[in-house]
Amino acid sequence: MAIKASELNTVAVELHGISKRFGQPARRFLGRGKAKKVKLALDQVSMRVDGGRITGILGANGSGKSTLIRILATLMTPDAGTASVFGYDVVAQPDAVRRHINRVSVEASFFKEMSPWENMLYAARLYGSGGAGTRARVEGMLERLGLPLDTLDKPMKQLSRGQQQKIAIARSFLTSPSLLLMDEPTTGLDPRSKREVQELVRTIRRDRAATVLLCTHDLEE
Repeated sequence: MAIKASELNTVAVELHGISKRFGQPARRFLGRGKAKKVKLALDQVSMRVDGGRITGILGANGSGKSTLIRILATLMTPDAGTASVFGYDVVAQPDAVRRHINRVSVEASFFKEMSPWENMLYAARLYGSGGAGTRARVEGMLERLGLPLDTLDKPMKQLSRGQQQKIAIARSFLTSPSLLLMDEPTTGLDPRSKREVQELVRTIRRDRAATVLLCTHDLEE
């Protein structure tokens, strides 16, 4: 669901005081018991992302980038603070948020016995698309990403790690999200493949007026 050109000046993402901890202190019995270490992944994070732009979040591994993406994708709830996507609260209105987003991450999952085409068609149908012209769109994206077209009909388990990551990226573009959440999307890709992905992201942003939030530890991204 791509936003209209007239909506480019809207706020795509807004965070106020978002905090997230992992692990809870163990209860002590008669003063005994070892306390479990609590990790603070996000601490009072506030930010705003304007619509129709590519915005990057740069940070070291373990700095909370993936946690932030999962919260925006409604896969995790914050312990404190509020987060919204195009005005929809990620906790109170998760279904509305999901209609506007897609996510691609380094741990992309597939039905490994199925082909890339079958995986992508399945995803498209979940979003109410997958009709005439879908195959041509998929082939066009694969060509831009430097993948041979015969890759589409091979079992996923036969593809390399880099090829699978490119398929995950193409799948996220297929549903025409208003907000694309990219969590370390080029991890495992060679320099040429990284450039191809970056160019496709810029094209999608320009042609579909999409908003892209990119998290990475790589300063060159």
